[in-house]
Amino acid sequence: MLFVLILGGALWGLGAVLGTPRQMRWTMIGMLWVGVVLLHLVLPAGSPLRMATGESAAPWLLLGGLAALILAYRAGLRRVRGRAEAAEARDAPEQSGAFSDVELERYARHIVLREVGGPGQRALKDARVLVIGAGGLGAPALTYLAAAGVGTIGVIDDDVVDLSNLQRQVIHRDRDIGMPKVHSAAEALRALNPHVTVRPYERRLTEEIAADLIADYDMVLDGCDNSETRHLVNRMAVAAGKPLISGALTQWEGQLSVFDPAEGAPCYACVFPEVPAAGLAPSCAEAGVIGPLPGVIGSMMAGEAVKLITGAGAPLRGTLFIYDALYSDARRIKTERRRDCAVCGAKEDT
Repeated sequence: MLFVLILGGALWGLGAVLGTPRQMRWTMIGMLWVGVVLLHLVLPAGSPLRMATGESAAPWLLLGGLAALILAYRAGLRRVRGRAEAAEARDAPEQSGAFSDVELERYARHIVLREVGGPGQRALKDARVLVIGAGGLGAPALTYLAAAGVGTIGVIDDDVVDLSNLQRQVIHRDRDIGMPKVHSAAEALRALNPHVTVRPYERRLTEEIAADLIADYDMVLDGCDNSETRHLVNRMAVAAGKPLISGALTQWEGQLSVFDPAEGAPCYACVFPEVPAAGLAPSCAEAGVIGPLPGVIGSMMAGEAVKLITGAGAPLRGTLFIYDALYSDARRIKTERRRDCAVCGAKEDT
């Protein structure tokens, strides 16, 4: 039994050294446990392998049951904490009123811009923006939204800071490893700009909560890392009539667009109608991503939000912007609404 525990510790330590995500390391430990239990159930009594791993499956089953209880308890605790945080976030006082002298100096470079000025900065102060994900894209987007003076910023994510995140998720620090990302991000944003309200939601965005959450904000920035959530966010944003600023990354390439059917632009499903099959769209952990790329795309997402809020310039509605960091190349692809779109097509004439 001691041998298996040492092997498990070695797997965990090796994974940490190689920068393997925590969830993958736990999966490896779970597979080791399943293998040991199967070994005891299949091999005859007295087998050398059974003798070397505790002689019986009973202690391993007991250990697995204890681990399952702990995980269930933690999941329940996280659910209760998430509800409490959501209630607290709803009741949090928002920044309002006239600009203080400190704020006027802080936002001076915005106010002198003809396209922003005082009215634009007031619009930013009154704006409410929801960011999905506090990872690679969320980190720069959140930072620049807070720095720009967006009055209320919501951020939802159920992940914790991992050592492998710090190569690109620059809102988090080394001392934040193991901390929920939304709380690490909220702490950084409040330190950057105490004049904004940050609402952290430590939970996964699900069908049950998405509609109510999105309805509470003026627009959504989606920086999540899976297609199912992207399509969920799009459906709810279309239903609520809210603009969706969506960014995506892989290796050296990033893309973003503003999906806004309420203003005649296509929705996300018009351009990407199907959820890719498992394995066809590898994550950053599987395919890799160059560190500065999320900073480029995430900052542009914040820029699009500022333009939508202030009415400045021409947002990327109906345009898919693609940036190739490896060859310093950028392309713009025109996109259009599809009358047969399952999400926004029925709203074409409304």
